Amino acid sequence: MTDTDDSTTGSASSRTGIVLLSVGAVGGLAAVALGAGTWERTASPPRMTASPPAAAVEEPVGPQARDNRSEASNPVPSEAVVVDPRSEPSAASKSLAGYPFSADSLWREDVSDAPLHERSEALRDHLLASFADRYGGVASLNVWDYNNSYYVAEPGTPTTDVAFDDCQDKGYLPDGWDDQFAEVPIPEGAEPAEGRDRALSVYSPTTDQLWEFWRADEREGGWYACWGGRLDEVSESEGIFEDGWGSTATGLSHTAGMVRIADVRAGRIEHAVALAIPEPATWKEYSWPAQRSDGWSDDPDAVPEGTRLRLDDDVDVEALDLHPVAEMIARAGQEYGFVVTDRADTLAVTTESGVPEQQATGQNPWEELLDGTPTYEVLADFPWDALEVLPEDYGRPDVAD
Repeated sequence: MTDTDDSTTGSASSRTGIVLLSVGAVGGLAAVALGAGTWERTASPPRMTASPPAAAVEEPVGPQARDNRSEASNPVPSEAVVVDPRSEPSAASKSLAGYPFSADSLWREDVSDAPLHERSEALRDHLLASFADRYGGVASLNVWDYNNSYYVAEPGTPTTDVAFDDCQDKGYLPDGWDDQFAEVPIPEGAEPAEGRDRALSVYSPTTDQLWEFWRADEREGGWYACWGGRLDEVSESEGIFEDGWGSTATGLSHTAGMVRIADVRAGRIEHAVALAIPEPATWKEYSWPAQRSDGWSDDPDAVPEGTRLRLDDDVDVEALDLHPVAEMIARAGQEYGFVVTDRADTLAVTTESGVPEQQATGQNPWEELLDGTPTYEVLADFPWDALEVLPEDYGRPDVAD
């Protein structure tokens, strides 16, 4: 069963003679020198397409494109500060304000010394080949749409029950829906991320709960969603939705691995980064922490969803002259690694939506953070060929590493 949006839109753009179809992207760091060359926005990017999370159906579903997040229910952005990604982390950066998962979660685990999969190179090569001819071989970072609107609910935020939107024509109310989505503290005026996925996440520090929604909408009569899930005791959670819940194809938190606006402002990403890939292994194969998959490839070297990867620590990131955000992602990839959370049209890194902050300030923060860099250029020249694949089920509590 599939439900795939094939309505990718946009126009082509060129850089140094290579035609690139933009698929969205992540931002840059405000007022940071971008190195040699002139960057200019030459076209509106085509958008990633997506289909329902595997949790919502009994059979695997089609391509996914996830994005990630925003900062707070009533965000008041701090003044943009230029931070060198190589500098020592500040106390505020170490605390990861607004990030609900603890330093003990898999998302903040140092994997720089983790063992490698016995077929690491073969799996990496399959991944590289899967997007080499897509959009000029440049990975996507979706900042304008297909990402995640993230709100932090203030104490006393009125709650609402989120109703089931049967967008997949199930014909029945899923068991447990009313329990999962009762009394959700959605801030007044909240808006899902742009794009067909309309992802929305709400974190309540007061109750230590996180709700994540897929295809969320506020209509006359209240809030609706096609799928999603609730995590309790988030501060002690691994960011895994069980029993079929969650807004990603793997049941992994959308919020946990997204590149946050606060990350970019701090100049570093201190958690694992979520990846969506175009040709994951068949849905029957997935690796912890994934709980399920929407993969389709029966190639023995296809990367299963849930797989954890890292960037080779021997890579001299500073010498690569990457875009500042790409450098942040590379450094996070060396220390915390990547987690395959979804399926997409190409290799894609998930980000936080600027919609909530735009509501408060009138400006999407990515406009400043990108500093004029076209989104499809941010990950140009990223050293994906230095990826290393960690063993199957790496980090699973009942499996020895």
